[in-house]
Amino acid sequence: MPDRHDSRRGFLANLAAAPLVAGQAPAGRARPLHIVYLHSHDSGRYLSPYGYPVPTPNLHRLAAEGVVFRRAFSAAPTCSPSRASLLTGQCAHRNGMLGLAHRGFSMTDYRRHMVHTLRAAGYRSVLAGLQHVAAKPEQIGYDEILRPASTQAADVAPLAAAFLDGKPAEAFFLDVGFFETHREYPKPTPEDDPRYIQPPAPMMDTPATRADMAAFHASARNLDRGIGQVLEALARNGLAENTLVISTTDHGLAFPRMKCNLTDTGWGVSLILRGPGVYGGGKICDAMVSHIDLFPTLCEWLKIQPPAWLEGRSLIPVLEGRSKEIHDEVFAEVNYHASYEPARAVRTQRYKYIRRYGDRHTPVLPNCDDSPSKSLWLEHGWKQQTLGTEELYDLVFDPAEQCNLAAGGKSSPMLDEMRGRLDGWMKRTNDPLLRGRVAAPPGAKVNPADGISPREPVVDANAR
Repeated sequence: MPDRHDSRRGFLANLAAAPLVAGQAPAGRARPLHIVYLHSHDSGRYLSPYGYPVPTPNLHRLAAEGVVFRRAFSAAPTCSPSRASLLTGQCAHRNGMLGLAHRGFSMTDYRRHMVHTLRAAGYRSVLAGLQHVAAKPEQIGYDEILRPASTQAADVAPLAAAFLDGKPAEAFFLDVGFFETHREYPKPTPEDDPRYIQPPAPMMDTPATRADMAAFHASARNLDRGIGQVLEALARNGLAENTLVISTTDHGLAFPRMKCNLTDTGWGVSLILRGPGVYGGGKICDAMVSHIDLFPTLCEWLKIQPPAWLEGRSLIPVLEGRSKEIHDEVFAEVNYHASYEPARAVRTQRYKYIRRYGDRHTPVLPNCDDSPSKSLWLEHGWKQQTLGTEELYDLVFDPAEQCNLAAGGKSSPMLDEMRGRLDGWMKRTNDPLLRGRVAAPPGAKVNPADGISPREPVVDANAR
C-alpha cells in the first residue's frame, strides 16, 4: 500500500503536468496556486537542513519535502538591500535600496516589488510581520497588512496562521517575516547548552563564542516554532499541496566576518522551496543561484510575462534537470549598512573576487552588530587589522577564504579574468560606484565609519 508521501508525490506530479494559469487552478481543478514567502533575519545557512546541529526540525521537515539549494546567495549581505533585490529581481544599486529602510533608504520605484506583478495575475498580497524594505509597509502596495504586536515569531506566526485558517478562496501571496534570528538573542534554553555547541566557522572556539552561539540556537528555535505554526496551518486547511512555500533569509549571521561581508559566510543564504511539481521530492540542488532568480522563477511557474527589469533567471531549468547551472557567475554588493563601506564581489563555482572602494583599509566596525564574539575580536586588535583592496580565493582549496591570492598586488590570469567579470557587471548595471562615492538619499542616517558600534550617534549620510 503506498504511503502518504507516495500519494503526495503522485498528486504533485499530476499537478505539475496540468497547464497553469496564474492565480487560477490547473485545468480540471478548482483550487488556485498560492505562494507563502517565509523569511528570517541573519540566519545564513546555520540551520539543520544545511548540516548544522541547530534546532530547526520544522525547517528540516520542509527541506525533506521540497528542494534545498546548497549554493544560494543573496544579492547583498545587508538587510534591506538583500530583501529588495529578491522582491524586485534586481541588484540593489538598480532597485535603489542602497542602505537600511529604517535609516532613510528606500527603493526607487515600489511598483517593481513583485506584489504588483502578482496582483495583475490575480493574486491578493498579504503581509504578516517584518518587511524591512520600506519605512512604512503602506508604501509597498500590499492588499492587506496584518499587524502583530511585534515582529517576533511568537506574535507573527499566529496571525499568519489565522489568515490561513480563514481558508482564503482566491490566490494569495502571503509574506511572513520573522525578526529572528536577529540580535539581541534570547537567553539560551536548557536545551541550548553552550558546553556542547560549536561557534560559527569564522570564530575561535571560546566560552564566550560558545555562549553566543547557544543564544543563536535559542533564537533559531523560536524561528522554527513560528515556521512550524504556518506550515501546520497550511496542512490543516488543505492548502499545502497547492502552495509554493519559499523559505530563505537575508544574509549571514550577525557575527564578525559574516553579516555585511562578501565572504560566503556573509552572502550565502538558506533557500528551500516546497510545492507542486518540481518543487517537491526532498531534492538537493547544487547549482549556484541568487535571490534575484526567485521573481523570474515565479513568472515562469505561473506563466506570467516577466517584467523587463528582471536581472535573474528562472530556477526551473535546473529543477527539471534540463540544465546543470543557470549562472556561471553571481554578484553581490555592499554600499551602506550602519556605515558606508562600498564593496563588490563576483563568485563562480570555483573562485571568489572581492574589491573594496575608497581609501579606508581597516574594518568598519559599526557594520558588525555588538556581541560577545565581536568583543572578543576587539580585545585582540581587530580594529587595527588591515584589509586588502582586492581579494581572490580558490574555493576548492580554500573554502574558508583565508589565503588571498591577490595579496601583494601580483597579477595572474585568473585575477584578471575575475576583475573583468566584475567590471563587466558594473558597467552593464550602470553601477554608481563607477562614478565615485555612492550618494545616499537626503536625510539618510549612518554611523561614522571610524566608530565602534551601530548604537553610537548617527550622522547625515552625505556629510563628509
